[in-house]
Amino acid sequence: MTLRVGLAIIAAKAASLIIKLFRFGAGATWPGEIALILSPDILKALAPQLSKGIILVAGTNGKTTTSLMIKTILEKQGYSVIHNASGANLANGVVSACIQQSSWNGGIHADYGVFEVDENSLGGVMTNAKCQMLNGKQKLIVVLLNLFRDQLDRYGEVDVIAEKWGKALRALDRKNITLIVNADDPGVAYLGRDWGGGIMYFGLNEPKNFLKVAEHATDSTFCINCGARLTYDGIYYSHIGIWHCEKCGQKRPRPDIDAWPSPLPGLYNQYNTLAAVATARLLGIADEKIKQALSGFAPAFGRQEEFTVDGKTIKIFLSKNPAGFNASLRTVLELKPKILLLVFNDRIPDGRDVSWIWDVDFEMLSHDERKIFVSGDRAYDLGLRLKYADVSCTGVYGDLREAIGKALTAVKGGETLYILPTYSAMLEVRKILGGRKIL
Repeated sequence: MTLRVGLAIIAAKAASLIIKLFRFGAGATWPGEIALILSPDILKALAPQLSKGIILVAGTNGKTTTSLMIKTILEKQGYSVIHNASGANLANGVVSACIQQSSWNGGIHADYGVFEVDENSLGGVMTNAKCQMLNGKQKLIVVLLNLFRDQLDRYGEVDVIAEKWGKALRALDRKNITLIVNADDPGVAYLGRDWGGGIMYFGLNEPKNFLKVAEHATDSTFCINCGARLTYDGIYYSHIGIWHCEKCGQKRPRPDIDAWPSPLPGLYNQYNTLAAVATARLLGIADEKIKQALSGFAPAFGRQEEFTVDGKTIKIFLSKNPAGFNASLRTVLELKPKILLLVFNDRIPDGRDVSWIWDVDFEMLSHDERKIFVSGDRAYDLGLRLKYADVSCTGVYGDLREAIGKALTAVKGGETLYILPTYSAMLEVRKILGGRKIL
C-alpha cells in the first residue's frame, strides 16, 4: 500500500471520527470523498482485501433492498460483509463503507463487499473494483436491476445510462465476472446479448399480474437493436414485461429464475428478491438456506419501513420517480389505506426537475374515500397535479412536521398512516420520526 493511500485512509478515518463525535451524521460520504481527493484510485487498494469478492447492485429502483437481501443471506451463512447500509451509493459512499471497516493502516478483513451503486457511477466503481483483484479466487458479480427515468436534470434519458453501462462492461476483462440481469427490462437485458462471460437472467412469469392498462411512465419500449417499437405479451409495470421485437427478432431472454416468495409486498419487490436469490445461488448457497435467511427479512430504511408513534403505525414507501411512485401507489392501495401523506421535494438528491409528477398515475387515487395529505418543498405543485387527477386533498402543508402531525391525528385505532416521500423527503420524515440522520 502506497504512502498516498495510507495518508488518505488516515485522513478519512479522522474525518469519520469528527463527524460522529459532533453528530454531523453517520460519516457515510465525506470520509470517502476526502479519501478520493487524496487518492483517486484508493478502491484499487481496498478491493483486493475482500477475500471472496465484490457484489455490485445497480439500477434505478431496488438497489438498497436487493443489496440488503444479499447481505442478509451471506451473513446468515457466517460470512463477514462490508456494505454501504446508509444508501450512500456514489463512489465516495463505497469507499467510506470500506474505510469504516478498515484499520488505521488500511487493513480489511472481510469475505465480501456488497455495495449498491448509483447507476451513473457504476462504470467507475466496476472498473476500480476489478482492476486489482488477486489470484483468480475473488468474484465480481454485477447485478443489473432496471433503468427508469430518474433525475433527468442530472442523468438524462434512460438510453444514456444504458450506453454508459455497455461501454464500461465492454472494457472489462470478463474473467471471474458474472452479470445477473433483469430479463424483463429490454434495455438492461440487451446488455447481456454480447457479454460473452458468465451471466444469469431473472424475470417473472405471472400473467395474472399483467397490467390491464399501460402506465404513462413507460421509458424503454423501443428495440435497442433496430429501433422498432417492441411488442409485449404483457407488461408488469412501466416497460417491464415479456417483450419481443417483430422486426429484428430480439426477444426477452429466458430467465434462469422466475419464481420465489418475496418477504415484502409489491411486484417490484418480487424482482428484488429474484435478483438476490440468483446471486445467492451463484455463490453456491442452497435454496433452503436462502429461504431461512430471508424468512425474517426487515426492509431497508424508507423502503416499507415501519414506525410506531403514540401507539399509531406509520409505514414509509420511498417514491422517487414515476415508475417507483406508481409501484408504491399500487402496493399501498392493495393494503386498503385510509390515510396517505405524499411528500414531494426537489432538492439535489431528488432532482430539480419536477415535471415527472405528471407521468405518475395519480388517477388511481380518484373517487375513493380516503384522507390524503400533501407536504414538501413542492407541495403545491403536487396539490395541483392531484387536482387535475380529480383527487381531493384533505390538506396541503408546507411544513412537514405539521403535516405529519395532522395526518397522525386523522389516524384512528387499527389504521396505518402510509407516507410516500421522495428521497430527501424520506430522510426528513425519518429524522422527524426517529430523531436521527442517516447520512
